[in-house]
Parts: sequence; C-alpha cells; structure tokens
Amino acid sequence: MHELTTQDYREGWRLVCEMTESARDAVSFAHHGTQHLPRLVASEITTLSVCDLARNTRSVVGNPGGAISARDRASFDRHFAEHPLVRYHAGRRGGGTHRISDSLAPAQFRASALYNEYYRRIGIDHVVAVPLFVDRGLLVSFVLNRNRRDFSERDCALLDLVREPLAALYRNLLRRKKDRGFAALPVTPREREVLSWLAAGKTDRDIGEILGMSPRTVQKHLQHIYEKLGVETRTAAVVRAMELGSGP
Repeated sequence: MHELTTQDYREGWRLVCEMTESARDAVSFAHHGTQHLPRLVASEITTLSVCDLARNTRSVVGNPGGAISARDRASFDRHFAEHPLVRYHAGRRGGGTHRISDSLAPAQFRASALYNEYYRRIGIDHVVAVPLFVDRGLLVSFVLNRNRRDFSERDCALLDLVREPLAALYRNLLRRKKDRGFAALPVTPREREVLSWLAAGKTDRDIGEILGMSPRTVQKHLQHIYEKLGVETRTAAVVRAMELGSGP
C-alpha cells in the first residue's frame, strides 16, 4: 500500500468533513460524492453505481453531459456478470478499493466485449471502484473512470482513506431515510416495509422470511411498487425511492 503524506490525510479528511456537512440524504450524498471525489483523485466520469446482483442490472447517479447513454447502459447490463469489479466486490463484503487492472491485464481488458461494447464507446480505459455497501442482492460503489493513465497506488490509497467514513455516512443516511424518507412515498405501509428491506439489499426470499409472507406475495408487492414509482426493476425502485424521499 502506498504511504500517504500528511497533506494527503488532510485532503482526505477535508473531503469527508465536506460530505458530512453537505449530504442530508442518500441522493445529495451521491451528487456531492461525484463532485468531490474527482478533486481528490482525477476522474473524467464519476458515478455512484447501484448494482442489482440478482437481476444483473445497474443504475447510476452522476452522468456529466449525458456521457453514458441509454444504449451504453444497456451494453453494460449485457456484460454485467462478467465485469471484473462487480465479480470482485460481490464476492468480498470487506473488499476495498479495486481497479480493473488489478484483476485483468490491459491487453485482456481491451480484448473483452465489455471494453469494446461499453468502455471504448464512452472513451474510458481505466476504472476503479470504491465499495460502500455490499449485500447478497445489492452492491453500491463510487466508480471513477478515466482514459490514458491508470489509477496509481497513491490514488487507491487516497480512496481507501475516505472509503470507510463515506460508507458509514451512507449507511447512516439510509437508516434515516427508512425512518422518515419512505413515509412520503405513494405506497401502502406494507409496500413501504418491502421497499425498505429491498433498499437494504434483501432478496425476495429474505423479505418474505422477515415479513412473514411468501416470495410470490413479495413479488406482487414489488410489482405494485414498480407501477406506483414508474419503474421496471428493483434497482430503479430503490433509486427512485431515494429521489422521491429526498425532500426536506
């Protein structure tokens, strides 16, 4: 691990303090994070990525200038299961900051369908993920992307420096949202319970066991939630709930 300087620690903790002061909910946390992290580690596209591990789909917050189109997102989802960062972090709940180049040699990555059908199209050669939350059904990470120059050991050390404090802040904001944010959503109390556990990364079977209902009943509740929130997937429902519940 790269040894950080006193100035590095100051910069890292300044970012954490700014995030703690400015993030009032999960949505503002995502937006402030995608703005502040590139000041610590240079990145051309920075997003908060919410991955549905059961359905192999992803939603992102932070997309400067519409750099990632709907077509690009569909291409990503087609190769979701083979993504080296998804595979790495989904299998390691305690995993830290990780680059694609930590899992694949550059030549291997550039020969992959994931690179040629997605990353090459959006002009990205190097990617690093900073995991905040991993469960059986959900992986939430800040993801930094750039071309030409890979992320250095120092870059990764800086991101790891702020990862745990940011992960704790994110979890705390989600807990607050469960307490008050979901109350504003246009769903029934039972649907709100299902949505709350969905946001915690639980599977249909998990939710059924917790709430004393069959997985089929859970799926019916989810279908009603999708219709009311105007979405089609579990991940989109969580993201939409975060957006709708982010008001004062």
